[in-house]
Amino acid sequence: MDQIPTLIDTPQLLALAAALGWASGFRLYAVVFLTGLAGFMGWLDLPPGLKLLEHPGVLGASGFMLCVEFFADKIPYLDTVWDAVHTLIRIPAGGALAAGALGADSATMGWIAALVGGSLAATSHATKMTTRAAINTSPEPFSNVAMSLFEDGLVVFLLWLSAVHPQVFTLVLLASIVVCIVLLVVLVKFLQAVVRELRGFFAGRALTGRAR
Repeated sequence: MDQIPTLIDTPQLLALAAALGWASGFRLYAVVFLTGLAGFMGWLDLPPGLKLLEHPGVLGASGFMLCVEFFADKIPYLDTVWDAVHTLIRIPAGGALAAGALGADSATMGWIAALVGGSLAATSHATKMTTRAAINTSPEPFSNVAMSLFEDGLVVFLLWLSAVHPQVFTLVLLASIVVCIVLLVVLVKFLQAVVRELRGFFAGRALTGRAR
């Protein structure tokens, strides 16, 4: 069985940065907790920019939020509200985590990593919200739970793969991006509905005030 390396080299750093950005769009708190836990347990020698994730306080907070998100994400419509709130959190956090992986020795590399990581997080987050909007049109809750469990496993798998097989991870990431783009195109009407819901959510109070 493959062992997770204790020392990180350049391909692993690049793969880790991409994995952190991409997976944050699905499960930010799981990403923070699992990455910090890997460093805390000595399974992975995290780069300096991510050492903070090993702190017991960060592990405790991210672990708690991971549990909250695990259940919230499996309740139809509550998952949509949860995703809407986290639109403003997952994308910049994905960029910050990617920058933390690559930006210790170069501010330029840190900015590049932040832009790429944020873009990856935005793509995966948009795909997640769009597919959930489509699934929530189904009256039964089981497909929602199944998709949520799939996303849980996907995040764990991607983080593991980026650490153990960075070259394979790169191929999986490219294939995943293509799949996400296809889904966004196919489910464009649900994407438009999500955008309208987000606008209404973030402007809801002001609109309600005018209506009154």
